[in-house]
Amino acid sequence: MEETAKGKLTEGPILSVLAGLAMPIMASSFLSTAYNITDMAWIGSLGAKAVAGVGVAGMYVWLSQGLCSLARMGGQVYVAQCIGRDEREEAKHYAVAALQLTVVFGLLFAAVCLLFTNPLINFFGIDDPETRECARVYMKITCGLLVFSYLNITLTGLFTAQGDSKTPFKANLIGLVINMILDPVLILGLGPFPRLETVGAAIATVFAQMVVTLVLCIGIWGIHGKENVLKKANLLRRIPGKYFRAICRIGIPTALQGTIYCMISMVLTRMVAVFGPGAVATQRVGGQIESVSWNTADGFATALNAFCGQNYGAGHMDRVKKGYRISFLTIALWGLLISAFFVFWPEPIARIFFHEAEVIPVAVNYLRIIGFGEAFMCVELMAVGAISGLGNTKICSIFTICLTGLRIPLALLLSRTGLGLDGIWWALTLTSMLKGCVMHVLFYRQCRRLAG
Repeated sequence: MEETAKGKLTEGPILSVLAGLAMPIMASSFLSTAYNITDMAWIGSLGAKAVAGVGVAGMYVWLSQGLCSLARMGGQVYVAQCIGRDEREEAKHYAVAALQLTVVFGLLFAAVCLLFTNPLINFFGIDDPETRECARVYMKITCGLLVFSYLNITLTGLFTAQGDSKTPFKANLIGLVINMILDPVLILGLGPFPRLETVGAAIATVFAQMVVTLVLCIGIWGIHGKENVLKKANLLRRIPGKYFRAICRIGIPTALQGTIYCMISMVLTRMVAVFGPGAVATQRVGGQIESVSWNTADGFATALNAFCGQNYGAGHMDRVKKGYRISFLTIALWGLLISAFFVFWPEPIARIFFHEAEVIPVAVNYLRIIGFGEAFMCVELMAVGAISGLGNTKICSIFTICLTGLRIPLALLLSRTGLGLDGIWWALTLTSMLKGCVMHVLFYRQCRRLAG
């Protein structure tokens, strides 16, 4: 397995190669989930209004990730394919171009959020002054310093494309520990620190992201970074335009997919807001709880993306299909396990985050309904990662956008029945089921097209 250790995913037993790459990524995803849940658990102690405010501001952090995914996906796919063809100098150009785009996008999005904070929050139609203020301060801090989160996402993709998923895991572990320590200290004001509440949560999150960026940068020049294509790369050098165009060609569909997906969710949040701050808090916290399956599946999809990219670049389509089958069985079982927890034990989970008696039944219904779609959502994310690794992000975006867009009319229809708020939750679940089935079929159609 010496070649695998150097980032080659085109040789060796498929199960051990995939497991070696995927396990640290999945562990990193667990850390990301714990990271988000830690924030929400401590913010939950401030009440549903604070949770709703942070959740609304968090929508713009999520929206920003669609833009970041342009650089991350384009860079990751091309770096993986170049390494599969043993073209390391080309891989270096793509990696540098991806990072340059990342910094530019991060600074631009931060500027927009800082200049138009109030109008952006007004979109959700929230009248409660406490909820609005929590959203405003959290958004200014987290979105204003967004460039560190952007760098972490792209650097993680570039490390993974080279077969190194351990360095991002270590970086995220350190960030999680820092965030877990700072959250109660800054939110509640422990020891000599003042009680900062929502501001404290934002500061803890951003500081932890800064540390993760620092650790990832150290990893490039560390012992384990000796094969990293960014080693000795001049990040300020002028990169030919063809590399940016290639990254955009791969990344734009993914960016549009992520951005439109988030915009659809924002429209749904506006619909949910009609039912009060407790309903908004449930949707946002529920999304963080759901990230137990979402982040894990996305982490596995990242590993499969690099695996498919390298093996497709090397012309090993049989390994691509075998790797997908192994991944499918693994991630589908994980999704079914999460479904069981959400469907059969929703109340103990809800009580971790909510303390108001009137909000807990809403959260319980959300978890129980959304639980039926978890396995399908996991398969969808995994299939999208695999198809993108083969270089076709366009087909993923088209189907994902169209099927996700069905949520809005379906939610409008179901929420006007006796289901009420639960109708919106069912719209999310039913479309997740549909997307999982469609993406699974699309992967095999893509393989047949490439083989023909």
